[in-house]
Amino acid sequence: MKKTASGIIDYEQQWGHPVHDDQRLFELLTVGTFQAGLSWKVAAAKMPTIRQAFHGLKIDSVAAMMQDDLESIITYPGMIRNPRKIQAVVANAQAIVKLHWAQTTFSDYMWAFVDDEPKIMTYLPMDPIPNQTPFSQCVAKDMKKQGFKFVGPVITYMFMKASGMVLDQLEK
Repeated sequence: MKKTASGIIDYEQQWGHPVHDDQRLFELLTVGTFQAGLSWKVAAAKMPTIRQAFHGLKIDSVAAMMQDDLESIITYPGMIRNPRKIQAVVANAQAIVKLHWAQTTFSDYMWAFVDDEPKIMTYLPMDPIPNQTPFSQCVAKDMKKQGFKFVGPVITYMFMKASGMVLDQLEK
């Protein structure tokens, strides 16, 4: 992931580059969670605030957060104040920790859906590029079974595109 001169990750530059690090994948999933109903750019711009409010977005620290922690996050200055999104970040960290307990990584779990290679989605120039597919519906359903929250097929598809698991390509 590219960082700006101030050390902040530039999520717009990151978009579509394969990511295999659990911490970075968790951050991208968090951007996707907060992006729902907003834009990727707006959610990505809030990441410094989100990172501060959520103990640096360290997976184990976020997974251990309690209800009173979540209540203070809602009032955190500059925070996106959707309680369901805030709760989802914690639930998602907890789901990643459960994967670790099961002797796998979040990266291995997610990349297995695409056989460890970016899935190329090819479209004609005049075709609309979908915001979800039957594939993303399947992945979202499995993620929910693992305990992930706020991972409908649209958010899941955007997350997979952002992390380079799915790449859109226009035919010439």
